[in-house]
Amino acid sequence: MSTVIDGQWRRQDPKAIASYTILVLAPMVPTIGLMVLSGTSPWVMLITAGAWVAGAAVLAGLMGVGWWFTWYRITAERFEMRTGAITRSHRSIPRDRIRSVDLTANVAHRVFGVTAVKVSTGGQGGDSSELKLDALAKEHADSLRQELLFGDSSTVAGAEAPEQEDTSTLARLNPGWLGYSALSVSLILIVWGAIASAFGSFRELLLSAGIFAAVGETVQTTALWLVIAIGAGSALVVGVLGAFALSLEMWWGFRLSRDRGDTLQVKRGLLTTRSISLEERRLRGVEVVEPLLLRWFGGARLNAVATGLKQKKEENQPDNKTLMPPAPRAAVQRASAAVLRESRPPSEVPLRGHPRAALRRRINWALMFTAPILIAAVVTLVFDWIPVPLAVAVIVVALLAFLGFAVDAYRNLGHALTEQYLIARNGSGIRRTVVLQRDGVIGWKLSRTFFQRRAGLMTVGATTAAGSSIYEVHDVDESEGLELAHEALPGLLAPFVERR
Repeated sequence: MSTVIDGQWRRQDPKAIASYTILVLAPMVPTIGLMVLSGTSPWVMLITAGAWVAGAAVLAGLMGVGWWFTWYRITAERFEMRTGAITRSHRSIPRDRIRSVDLTANVAHRVFGVTAVKVSTGGQGGDSSELKLDALAKEHADSLRQELLFGDSSTVAGAEAPEQEDTSTLARLNPGWLGYSALSVSLILIVWGAIASAFGSFRELLLSAGIFAAVGETVQTTALWLVIAIGAGSALVVGVLGAFALSLEMWWGFRLSRDRGDTLQVKRGLLTTRSISLEERRLRGVEVVEPLLLRWFGGARLNAVATGLKQKKEENQPDNKTLMPPAPRAAVQRASAAVLRESRPPSEVPLRGHPRAALRRRINWALMFTAPILIAAVVTLVFDWIPVPLAVAVIVVALLAFLGFAVDAYRNLGHALTEQYLIARNGSGIRRTVVLQRDGVIGWKLSRTFFQRRAGLMTVGATTAAGSSIYEVHDVDESEGLELAHEALPGLLAPFVERR
């Protein structure tokens, strides 16, 4: 009989209380250090430290009460959890519905050798579809994951041992890939958001140190163009370095593997380690994502299109659907083929282009976005706010930029239908190529705006129970769109199509 699945009620590891207490106390050290540097009164520092320690002690006490009244057990049929002292809760999940067991260990967890465990059925029922244990011993958590996902033959009398297949590695981190993460605009914005927050928090310290005054004097005695150039360059360098550091923490030790032959597993993290599992029977396809800056340098990301994956992120962490970090496009394509068990990446098949009317629509959008800039430039000229050459330059640059995006968006449009997959590509700022299994398509959404009807175009949306629920083929010719939907799911549209 397994030592994990024995039907006995158990508590979580008590070391979790110490780990969370350390997380609460850790910020106290730099805070007191900054107070020392700013010349704060010793009595104020002492009171601050005492209040901080008292708060941590109260939190530890509350967590101790929660730990004492939290129990869990695992039987051959169910995973159960009881919580609460005054208001009690008893929740359970049938074992045959468990689809993922994810492990997460932050720095404090790793110091004490414990891991948080989240068990999910893959449903969309929120709390009713998942149970979370805040801390188990690492060895216990690993054993629990194996037995919940792959079963234990000893729990069923007379059952034959399942056929084991060694874990195979599909992709592993190349340190050079971290440079691609530094090209992610979202990470750069996160870095500057954190810096802005830090400036606000330590404004008084910076004022007392004369930092703002020194910067102001330097700006006043320096040419405007040089100030702008240095400011923009510094912002870019700091943002890129910060994004590199974030990607290092998120993706260090990354490994994409196939466990026991039918479960995809993503392991990653430097300070906080994560292990995310995904059953292949929940997989409905993959999505290759190429943000503009990353695409210019030949990079891409890989997402899973699967049922039961929640879209929200944990703090600044990637979605659970992310299978590959930003990496060279060739490496992402190889991983997509390995995930789908194909010899070649399906997303590399030749795609059918879309009518010229789709290009005209995008050019019209570009002109529409340029119009406010033109109006603003005219107003500034009327009031003589900026020189005429500068206003003309702004209008020309904006027009060329928007027209460039319009042409690029049209060139990226495309779709294809193979024996197994529907492939659709669109986007300019973020180009997305989705490879959707045809047997995962459960319906169609056909839409035509007023302007699409005038241009003879339509948008064909494939609905599925996975991922974003609908994946669209934009601005395709009406007859070609109907033919695509009919060929992908023969007979489904027959009652709604008028034959001529």
